[in-house]
Amino acid sequence: MVAVTAAGAASAAVGPRPHQTPDDARPPSRRPGRARLRALLDRMSLDEKIGQLFVSRAYGHSATDPDPADAEQNLAAFGVRTAAEVVSRYHLGGVIYFAWAHNTRDPRQIAALSVGLQQTALTAGARIPLLLSTDQEHGAVARIGKPATLLPGAMALGAAGSTAHARRAAHIAGSELAAMGIRQDYAPVADVNVNPANPVIGVRSFGSDPRAVAELVAAQVRGYQGAGVAATAKHFPGHGDTETDSHVGLPVMRHTRAAWEETDEPPFRAAVEAGVDAIMTAHIVFPALDPSGDPATLSRPIVTGLLREHLGFEGVVVTDALDMAGVRQKYGNDRVPVLALLAGCDQLLNAPDLALAQRSVRAAVESGELTEARVEESVLRILELKARRGLFDEAYTTGRDVDAVVGAQEHLDAADAIAAATTTLLANPRGLVPFDATAGPRLLVTGTDPVSPTGTTGPPTAVLARELTALGCRATAVPPARAVAAAAGHAAVLVCTYNVPEGTSPQRTLVTDLIATGVPVVTLAVRNPYDPARLPTCAAELATYAWTDVEMRAAARVLTGALRPSGRLPVPVPGRYPLGHGLTR
Repeated sequence: MVAVTAAGAASAAVGPRPHQTPDDARPPSRRPGRARLRALLDRMSLDEKIGQLFVSRAYGHSATDPDPADAEQNLAAFGVRTAAEVVSRYHLGGVIYFAWAHNTRDPRQIAALSVGLQQTALTAGARIPLLLSTDQEHGAVARIGKPATLLPGAMALGAAGSTAHARRAAHIAGSELAAMGIRQDYAPVADVNVNPANPVIGVRSFGSDPRAVAELVAAQVRGYQGAGVAATAKHFPGHGDTETDSHVGLPVMRHTRAAWEETDEPPFRAAVEAGVDAIMTAHIVFPALDPSGDPATLSRPIVTGLLREHLGFEGVVVTDALDMAGVRQKYGNDRVPVLALLAGCDQLLNAPDLALAQRSVRAAVESGELTEARVEESVLRILELKARRGLFDEAYTTGRDVDAVVGAQEHLDAADAIAAATTTLLANPRGLVPFDATAGPRLLVTGTDPVSPTGTTGPPTAVLARELTALGCRATAVPPARAVAAAAGHAAVLVCTYNVPEGTSPQRTLVTDLIATGVPVVTLAVRNPYDPARLPTCAAELATYAWTDVEMRAAARVLTGALRPSGRLPVPVPGRYPLGHGLTR
């Protein structure tokens, strides 16, 4: 039974303070043992047990007082108006936060939402704390923006090549999540990105070298969990060589079993050996591992045979989101959760029809297709994870935690220091970079301005121009439509590119037309670093691996000589640059 009451929300604290290192995170003082958790399980009804298996979205910024539009969305999806009612009606084991579900306005609001949801869980039914979660990978995928610290993403960390940086970044990210009451992060990505055409992984991966990826994955697992947050390595058995996005289709991995063992397995094995709390499955078909045509999420040979038996993983297996097309093409919404449990999964993430999913699991138990013992096996793993992360000791967070930890200056400084090692100078044949900032060169900045993953940073061209100006240059940002006409008289034009496609494209045309003006052109690939192979050769070429402010600041320092570039390509750029390439000036 949970000792914390709703009144404890005002005084209980959760998560390490910002001065702590990954090794001195405070351990929970009253972790229930397995026998105690077993006794708790024995007191639960079947519906409560089934509810613990599900992690669902819920709409709104508040547990009990959502905006009217969010109340209507909850009513349409769940038959109730508030997130608190979703938790109590469905006996949820967890809730996942999304920006599009309006859960993540600002850190204090997130903490208050977390407290409200925990109060509901701890005062109803089995009184078991929730596992609150989100996708805060950093880089290209982040649900929570400023004033939280935004850190370099996986491929940028791969370019830095430092396990210490990777661990420190994860510890900072984990401590800030814990301060907001979020105790499971769906990170790190353990996929090895060996396919430049991969539409869904790319810079979310640390790179293409399995051993390097494995080391960084293990470092991040230790960083997150040292901060009191469950890490989740994803997407098993590996999503790095696909050309279909599993959100909209069903990818097929063509690796042989031997290739899987050489390329895809090492990061997951490293995560298991590092003690990772959870591993997320992929909605991909992998014929060499299971010829049935079932996606890995629903594959017993993959989840139980490979992950449990071959790798020896004893923690929680969480599905990727069950509303994604990749898991729904072969089976209906009623069968997917049952088949996932039969495969060996424990947590069922974001079922599109939660009521149907829970009824289907209950019907499978009543018919004997699923045994209640099988359900209890997964529930016990989930309860053990909650105990391991201290939720039976301290389920609540406070505003004081948010103020002390989230966006702490120490964290912001560390983010800049980590980013300083990530920018990669790919080409500089004329020695154009670095610019002599003391001479105040006129620079024109243009190109693609992708929306920040959190909506709280950028646009990158404006940020880059501002940072260059602060460092002594005279930099102006203009939209692409005006760039060619404005180029004359500038020392260089800097072009931010974003996932340039093969063949003719507006980005290629822009770079070509700018080169024709005779003004030196410098490109910055602000997402996948493959762009230079799809563009004409320029006076200088850089890769930043992300377009958030922290990476734009680092790039500006490299361009002006305030930093010496030290990043190395963590993936090869076919036809242009090998793995590990990177210039120092």
